[in-house]
Amino acid sequence: MEMALVYGGRDTLRPADGVPAVLVHPAGLGPPVAVLLAGQEPERVAGLRADLGELLGDDRDPAEILSDPAALERLAATAGPEAAAVLDRLAWGPPVGRVEQARRPVRLATASSPIERLLARGLLAAADDVTVVLPREAGLWLRGGLVHRDARPDPPRLDGPKRDPELGDRTAAGQAFTAVRAIEDLCELWGVDPPGVLRAGGLGVRDLRRTATALDVPEWVAAFLIELAFEAGLIASTGSADGEWLPTDGYDGWRVKSTEDRWAALAGAWLRGERVPGLVGERDKRDRPINVLHPDLRRAAVAETRLQTLRALAAAPPGVSARPATVTERLEWERPRRYGPRRLRLVEFTLREAEQLGVTGLGILSAHGRALIADDGDPAAVLAPLLPEPVDHVLLQADLTAVAPGPLTTELARRLALVADVESTGGATVYRFGEASVRRGLDAGYGAAELLDLLGRHSATPVPQPLAYLVEDVARKHGRLRVGTASSYIRTDDPGPLDELMADRRTVPLRLRRLAPTVVASRASRQTLVEALRAMGFSPVAESLEGDVLISRPDSRRTEGRASAPPQPGASQTPATLAAAVRAIRAGDEARRELRGPREAPEGGPPRSPAAATLSGLQAAIARGSSLWIGYLDRQGRASSRIIAPARVEGGFLTAYDETRAAVHRFALHRITGIAEVDSPDSDD
Repeated sequence: MEMALVYGGRDTLRPADGVPAVLVHPAGLGPPVAVLLAGQEPERVAGLRADLGELLGDDRDPAEILSDPAALERLAATAGPEAAAVLDRLAWGPPVGRVEQARRPVRLATASSPIERLLARGLLAAADDVTVVLPREAGLWLRGGLVHRDARPDPPRLDGPKRDPELGDRTAAGQAFTAVRAIEDLCELWGVDPPGVLRAGGLGVRDLRRTATALDVPEWVAAFLIELAFEAGLIASTGSADGEWLPTDGYDGWRVKSTEDRWAALAGAWLRGERVPGLVGERDKRDRPINVLHPDLRRAAVAETRLQTLRALAAAPPGVSARPATVTERLEWERPRRYGPRRLRLVEFTLREAEQLGVTGLGILSAHGRALIADDGDPAAVLAPLLPEPVDHVLLQADLTAVAPGPLTTELARRLALVADVESTGGATVYRFGEASVRRGLDAGYGAAELLDLLGRHSATPVPQPLAYLVEDVARKHGRLRVGTASSYIRTDDPGPLDELMADRRTVPLRLRRLAPTVVASRASRQTLVEALRAMGFSPVAESLEGDVLISRPDSRRTEGRASAPPQPGASQTPATLAAAVRAIRAGDEARRELRGPREAPEGGPPRSPAAATLSGLQAAIARGSSLWIGYLDRQGRASSRIIAPARVEGGFLTAYDETRAAVHRFALHRITGIAEVDSPDSDD
């Protein structure tokens, strides 16, 4: 009654008008025999009365006879084995069958087929011209008096092996940490070498395999991680005709958060998402394969199914790793009309993905998983004590390797991955330095002194002499040759390397031509020339038309994130938009004033602050339109103080007006040591 499905008193409850329309055959039973007989023609009812009286010697009303279990048993016994098979098929529902000319006149003497024998005995009744139905009384007799085949007033037990709950929480936390780092590795990989978008949408099979190999995970795990990053807004397509899948600008903000906050964002996106990575590899309605990031991977029921599955796991006894069969049995008991084969597949996918994401551990819903599905839960706070403490140091060894004794901090892991290659993973990660990896760091803007200072500050042991020699040797050769476009050219301050180059027979395909003692031109493109020279053992750098060295950064490419919801009417008049308009008006007024000269930086050492605080402070200053005092390291590792007016953060760089030099400048975010508030020069006016 609380849900308005029935009404009346305790002894006279009646269903609401719409309930019978929804419950056509409740519990798989047909209408009562009295209702069916009331819809028959009088001649048909009279003939049935005569036939039942002759067959059973009973002169009661047909409705009374067909409600008597003893009479039903005698009637079924005389109908024959083929008719009994029809009754068995209809017993547990649905209680209807399709028959041509279902209302045709039939009597015991003329009945020839199994259906006609059942109609003549009243064990089937015609519902319309093409449908016969099994009366409710006959159905209950066939079921032995049971309304349901498996009547269970209590929910099924969630059975499974017994585990230590604390071990389950620690296992889930370890998997959560691994999932976060895998998503970070995925975005870093695609930021350097983005895969293309298929013409029909999605990611190609080859790109999926390449990504799985790079992440060292099975393909289904790679598909899950890619879909999860997409659902969380960390990757998106560029949207062009020849689009690519790239990390979004939201990834830059996500990666500087703590591990527990990053996991909470991923888990929340997964729980509320509508995409089903488990369908990758199957075929759509047009018999075409469904790829990762394909538009057809969206299912409206998946979010509800994931939540109900996790709630079912939460109902298991403490420490019980519920078997998947018992979980699906529990969900079918809770919603018997909803969980068909398709939804049960979603349950299977949910259990597998929850274990991979770290929501469950050893099949047990973790403590942070329970907080995830709670209305007022804080999964990040619950997960934080379970995560391994990140370390900010490595052990540099004389064999040109570095051993990380535990999970590194995010910033150190990124910088170390830039200048060294991962050789092995496990309890401790081993990185190896080589010419190519060191040159990769130099290409990203590090100098030899800056690179050695970075390694020295984050090493528990002194920098080994072989590693220092390697860095200095590569840095000494790095940039001696500069490649531009003529199509392309090579220039150097020392004619010696060019003499060696022109005498090398391997340069014949490059079609080099010496323009001056220190300049050589080539018809090859700049990139081709750089790669060819590096293959020959040289270490050139590319330069722009203005002669500036082109700094290449693996994480410099980004795309815009997906809109979370379509814009609503009036959404453009938000307080933030109005504040931006006011700042634009004030900027116009400021432009009319006399241009100030360079501004002196405050006295004292450059400010220092954590990376996360630095990024959030820059974004806040951009929103306010205020100036900041920053500390900045040059390529040689020398720190300087700057007063800047930040404009935007994009692709790992900050574009700002440098008030100390009266010029617009781009600052690499990883070189900013910290920020501090600074008073406006007009504050005393």
